[in-house]
Amino acid sequence: MSVEWRVAVGDDATRAVYEPATTEKQAALFIMAHGAGGNMSDRAMLAAANALRARGFGVVRFNFLYKERGSGRPDQMPKLMDTITAVVARAREELGAPHPLIIGGRSMGGRAASMLAAEGFDADGLLLLAYPLHPPGQPTKLRAEHLPRIRMPVICFNGTRDTFCTPDIMERVLTTVTTSWEMHWIEGADHSFHVLKSSGRTDAAVVNEMADASARWVERLVG
Repeated sequence: MSVEWRVAVGDDATRAVYEPATTEKQAALFIMAHGAGGNMSDRAMLAAANALRARGFGVVRFNFLYKERGSGRPDQMPKLMDTITAVVARAREELGAPHPLIIGGRSMGGRAASMLAAEGFDADGLLLLAYPLHPPGQPTKLRAEHLPRIRMPVICFNGTRDTFCTPDIMERVLTTVTTSWEMHWIEGADHSFHVLKSSGRTDAAVVNEMADASARWVERLVG
């Protein structure tokens, strides 16, 4: 059964929705941020959330403030980070002390969570979906300076056709990372985790691959 919260972020506020795992036992809580062009209820967010819930994740989805206002212009990074922080605080207030508590999300939302992680944010892990390593066609403009400062365990999923994340560049970046970072390349997937029909796979299969790997990762986290 889902529960909607109104979450204060400074002088503003946004909506968040908590949905428990659909399994008998909840193994983790995932605070899941959306991408720049999406929102908490877009198709990609719902597909990922439902797949994760079926594997033991409780999921909190929420809108960043700009999206809650109906704007298409993303907030500045500090405001994005403040929003995640406020949603995590509300989740802890409502749900006690969930463990493990995982932060992350799609693209821009995952990047904002990764920057919190680099600042030593209190969470147990970071789950990144389509990390935007660089703008499309601009592989020298890396969004990676903070990644070596992350200390919490990370699992990251990117498609091999993702124009925001060139595989060989990401692999070079990962040589600078010191935390436990599991990198999963989804063969043939783009930034939206879409695969071509000629691949013989479906988008649903890609989401299930992500969710299965995430569940195994959480099992290792709780040890």
